[in-house]
Amino acid sequence: MRTFNAVIERDPESGLYIGRVPGWRGAHSLGTSLDELERNLRDMLEMLLEEGEPTLESEFVGVQTIRVT
Repeated sequence: MRTFNAVIERDPESGLYIGRVPGWRGAHSLGTSLDELERNLRDMLEMLLEEGEPTLESEFVGVQTIRVT
């Protein structure tokens, strides 16, 4: 079992959820709901892993909240 972090955003115009795995080129997908996006991301990751071990360009560290006045 492998675990990957995904960054998820929602496009305000289309309402679609967009997920991507930071540092892994081509590891992204869309969904109309969070559940659909999770399924699509899982399918995409399984497909990419069939091609071999990923070469990550960076490592996901986290999210930080910045306040400005």
